[in-house]
Amino acid sequence: MGAPPSVPSPSELYTQLARRLENGLAGHLGLELVAVRPGYLCAQVTIQPHHLAANGYLHAGTVVTLADTACGFGCFASLPPGANNFTTVELKSNFLRTATAGVIRAEASLVHGGKRTQVWDATVFDPADRPMALVRCTQMLLYPSGGTASAR
Repeated sequence: MGAPPSVPSPSELYTQLARRLENGLAGHLGLELVAVRPGYLCAQVTIQPHHLAANGYLHAGTVVTLADTACGFGCFASLPPGANNFTTVELKSNFLRTATAGVIRAEASLVHGGKRTQVWDATVFDPADRPMALVRCTQMLLYPSGGTASAR
């Protein structure tokens, strides 16, 4: 039996997650990490032409990607002992307004932190700091092969 895995410091966690944002869809869209701590994550994006829908307004997919990424990265930063990853199993969004320029941000908070699932709520704010979308994500926690949540 080896030593227990070390918990990254807040600055190490920030660096690790900021690097992850450079890849995949989050990197393509230009999402940026603002703040992270267990149970909370804030991310933002500066609206560019490729974030807009054909009608000239912010594409819902941009907003959902920002919120889902904030919830997912928050989940990753808040995994319980033994869990090593997660996947989104449900996502619900309500759109309140839109934007066409500026910086939008998502603030995600842990609502339920179980051994098998986490539930996160995110509010996406428009450039005037008004709520523009409310998003709830349920994350299924993943354990290494052979591991189970009940054993944790």
